[in-house]
Amino acid sequence: MLPLEPFFDALQRAGLARFEPHLRDALRREYLERLNGDTPTWHAGYLKLPDVDDARVDTSSDTITITREAPLTPEQQADLETALRSMMPWRKGPFDFFGTFVDTEWRSDWKWHRIAPHLPDLSGRCVLDVGCGSGYHCWRLHGAGAGWVVGADPSQKFFYQFSAVKRYIPDAPVHYLPLKSEDLPAFGAFDLVLSMGVIYHRRAPFDHLDELRSFLRPGGTLVLETLVVDGDENTVLTPEDRYARMRNVWCIPSPLAAERWLRRTGWENIRTVDISVTTLDEQRRTDWMRFHSLRDFLDPDDHSRTLEGYPAPKRAVILARKPG
Repeated sequence: MLPLEPFFDALQRAGLARFEPHLRDALRREYLERLNGDTPTWHAGYLKLPDVDDARVDTSSDTITITREAPLTPEQQADLETALRSMMPWRKGPFDFFGTFVDTEWRSDWKWHRIAPHLPDLSGRCVLDVGCGSGYHCWRLHGAGAGWVVGADPSQKFFYQFSAVKRYIPDAPVHYLPLKSEDLPAFGAFDLVLSMGVIYHRRAPFDHLDELRSFLRPGGTLVLETLVVDGDENTVLTPEDRYARMRNVWCIPSPLAAERWLRRTGWENIRTVDISVTTLDEQRRTDWMRFHSLRDFLDPDDHSRTLEGYPAPKRAVILARKPG
């Protein structure tokens, strides 16, 4: 079982101990009592990670990089490779563990460069990243100076991938909760909340925006990143069945429609700061993610359309502020 107590210690230091009972109950219900059948494999891999006392972790570069003064022994290197591959597929990154480069499906550093210029000063700030995946952006937020970073994602595999990095930087104020945003309490305490690649998976997107607002302190900042389609403030795509082979995409707004959603749910200072088409260089199959990727989701004769005939993935970054 991966350790959760360091998070609760940090929760107390942040003055948020009143939420501990809620979170312990959620973790028991949604995590401890619902362990994935592959957990023994992932945990065996985690335990196989080599013990290194002098590891250094660079969280400020595009590749989250773990090094040490002397190289690993061949036996340690083999154990490391086995451990990391037991946690495949690796989707968000990239990472480098002592010279073993984990070339993830997504170039998540590209997304970081889209959002980073628009973030407020992170020095000493408390940040929550919901739907954080393996925690790549949590580490980048730490590298940018955040004082405390909490990532939340229900994927237990991603929790192990995050923990593979955390093993070598255990004292970093970066923590992971294997929970959905719906399971979190209304903290009302974070300076910055990020929701990237989540809202179109929610049946009730307005409820998600309300949740996000409840996590922030008054005056706090939201980074909302989502699939979008072209159109005016009334344009929302609701796929008939699948979108890019995904069954769990419920509605994709235009940027103007997403801004209207934010206004309707009580946000202010709303602005779209980036719109980018997802390319085959940003999301692709690699040796660390050998399943279908973006190329397989697009019309082979027209990459501007998905297999289902919808517009190909385009993503927007929208910032907003909680009043107060």
